[in-house]
Amino acid sequence: SRLQGATNCNSQHRRKPPPASVGTRRTAMAVLALRRAVRSMHSSGGAARLTRFALHPPKCVEVEFSDGCACKLSAEFLRVYSPAADSKIRSVGGEKVIFGRQYVGIMSAEPVGNYGVRLLFDDLHKTGIYTWEYFYHLGSNKFALMRNYIKTLKKHGLSRDPKRK
Repeated sequence: SRLQGATNCNSQHRRKPPPASVGTRRTAMAVLALRRAVRSMHSSGGAARLTRFALHPPKCVEVEFSDGCACKLSAEFLRVYSPAADSKIRSVGGEKVIFGRQYVGIMSAEPVGNYGVRLLFDDLHKTGIYTWEYFYHLGSNKFALMRNYIKTLKKHGLSRDPKRK
């Protein structure tokens, strides 16, 4: 079955084994560090606890939480909703808009303490720290956020496609 981030973030799924090859030693070390961070993460105030984080470069990140929330978040979606202040945005009519990232990829993920990860995208953006809570928010609101993003692009005559403006 497939994982999807519905508004309520509840979906049935089966677990997939981790990717067979991780590539370089550095990537393998990062994967192990991410797994340790997931295992040692503690929830506060009854919030859902991250139970699984899987990077599927270059296309997506898969997250699962203790309350059953499980979703795949595309590289484009994560890049557009980067929590970084300097995420290469264009100000259009006072609105900050990231466009042309339809084919962006995720190169790697580095753990940041026990609370999140820093994603490195192939457009070299790497300054945003995605906390587990932020992943939960993105997964829970995935469809509404993407719909708003596409509406904003259309409103300003911009495109997800990097070739058109």
